[in-house]
Amino acid sequence: MITLTKRAAQEVKSIMESQSLDPQTFVRAIIVGGGCSGMQYTLGFDTEYDSLVDARAETDGVFVVTEKKYALFLDGATIDFLDTETAKGFSIDNPKFPAGAGCAGCGH
Repeated sequence: MITLTKRAAQEVKSIMESQSLDPQTFVRAIIVGGGCSGMQYTLGFDTEYDSLVDARAETDGVFVVTEKKYALFLDGATIDFLDTETAKGFSIDNPKFPAGAGCAGCGH
């Protein structure tokens, strides 16, 4: 399943606290597409968990949930939080589907 780095978990906790989110809130990871540029992901906060449909993992007290149909694609992926001069935000490193490896016939 997908995991969070310590830095990402701390940032999620900070956002949840600053926005006074319900303690039952978790991060939901969704795959929204693929193709030549690889998998596209969306992260958001959610409170509705359905054990029949969703898979859940916990890192440092932060839960990440995804639909079971996405879990196979996200297994082994890591969410990190970047705060550099050139980038700020969450990123997903998915060794199963590296960026730009979306389709074999793209000529990359």
